[in-house]
Amino acid sequence: MKYTKEHEWLRVEGDLVVVGITEHAAEALGDVVFVELPEPETQVGAGDEVCVIESVKAASDILAPVEGEIVAVNEKLADNPGLVNEDPLGEAWFFKMKLDDLSVLDDFMDEDEYKELIG
Repeated sequence: MKYTKEHEWLRVEGDLVVVGITEHAAEALGDVVFVELPEPETQVGAGDEVCVIESVKAASDILAPVEGEIVAVNEKLADNPGLVNEDPLGEAWFFKMKLDDLSVLDDFMDEDEYKELIG
């Protein structure tokens, strides 16, 4: 897995990249009560706002970590936004992207670097 400074994780599955938020981010948000997902087949640029998460504490945006096409979204989150708190690194992924070049992931942090970031 790779990590962003915005506390997102990226996992390669075949030719797709799965994106979610880290356990650290889920804990900081508190109880998640709503997730707005992007539309599949949407082209996004790196840094584009693609999801909105609302918790009892705050609303946060999830940004596209890389440029590509969103090809799938996790519909489970619409019915059960609490999954973000229960299993942020597994069942609570947000979207899957198709990238032109997976090597762009080399620019992101590995687990050790991310742990150092969050201290």
